[in-house]
Amino acid sequence: MNMIEFFTSFPEMNAESLRLFKKSVDGAYRNFSAKYGDAIEAVFDPVLYFLVWFEKLLHNSPWPLVILALLGLVYLGSRSIYLTIGSLFAFLFIGYFGMWDDTMSTVSIIGVCTALTIGFGIPVGILMSGSDRARAMITPVLDVMQTMPSFVYLIPVVMLLGIGKIPGLLAVIIYAIPPVIRLTDLGIREVNKEVLEAADAFGANRMQKLFRVQLPLALPTIFAGINQTIMMALAMVVIASMIGVKGLGQPVLKAITNQYFTMGLLNGLAIVALAIIFDRVSQSYGKRMQQHRAGANE
Repeated sequence: MNMIEFFTSFPEMNAESLRLFKKSVDGAYRNFSAKYGDAIEAVFDPVLYFLVWFEKLLHNSPWPLVILALLGLVYLGSRSIYLTIGSLFAFLFIGYFGMWDDTMSTVSIIGVCTALTIGFGIPVGILMSGSDRARAMITPVLDVMQTMPSFVYLIPVVMLLGIGKIPGLLAVIIYAIPPVIRLTDLGIREVNKEVLEAADAFGANRMQKLFRVQLPLALPTIFAGINQTIMMALAMVVIASMIGVKGLGQPVLKAITNQYFTMGLLNGLAIVALAIIFDRVSQSYGKRMQQHRAGANE
């Protein structure tokens, strides 16, 4: 084969090799899903049970009691009577227009996702802050998680676990966890070196420096990461509804499909209201914590 024939046949050769590669990868993943899918799904059963229990608790509890509990959390986090009153009007608006059950489903999955991202993301951020090698390995993974279109990583999750709450939960976590990891790493690395030298002078070991010096001083930055994680989790509500996650995303998806403008607008406003409440509460709590740390250091 001469050079002209080689370059002429190259596109067909490349297309055939690419087809074989795609076929082999798809087949291997299907076999993996069929063999290990049930076992992997069983690992998430405790999370599923807790999520279902929490959702039923919010649905079955008297709505005035739920509103009082939520308003109490808002005030404890923000210490703002104006935000608390605004949250009351937002919840009354949601209930008046018949979106209460969907809102409680959204609150339950966002709450569980936030807890899991904090429980997993902060330790990973701590690992990154203590090792440049770990940071170099984890950072590209976080870049892929943040830039990959969410519809793309829904495919392997659904193939592995099917349609339901757990696949949606995993999709939300994958999309929302990078900020808390990055900002935990950043917050710990920004701790004043002189403070660490003082801790060394007092004979503090590595764990004592981490839990008594670095993490307390990094808390405002960590809370900024938690704030961003909550916002990104709420942004995934509509997409997660496509794989069976109940909540405000399902009416929005239905409105898009059937061109129901009012339904989409009202449920979209409910999502915005939740986002504003979560954002203001987490920001206020982070600012108060920062002021408390600054006052303690003076």
